[in-house]
Amino acid sequence: MPKGKDITKVNLQLEPYQVIIRPVVTEKGFELAEHQNIYSFEVNMFANKAQIKSAVEFLFEVRVVAVKTQVRRGKERRVRHKIGKTKTRKRALVKLHEEDRINYY
Repeated sequence: MPKGKDITKVNLQLEPYQVIIRPVVTEKGFELAEHQNIYSFEVNMFANKAQIKSAVEFLFEVRVVAVKTQVRRGKERRVRHKIGKTKTRKRALVKLHEEDRINYY
């Protein structure tokens, strides 16, 4: 990707199943879900906040109050004599209405 070019500004029409890749299940995520009703998902790099909101509402049948996104750049990793790079990921933190919950299991 050339420097200065932001790929997240592309407008694509994505289906809800293409927007949400997977839930991010961590200890911190469970604490956020339990106390603040915030859930985290790995999402498509081209998805915007409106698409993420509609996808979560469609897939989990809940009401979304707010969406925050963050792009986590891949890091260089070394394995023996080779240098590789981890994948760049986009993550969304979704705050739900206080009456709604998502059951992971």
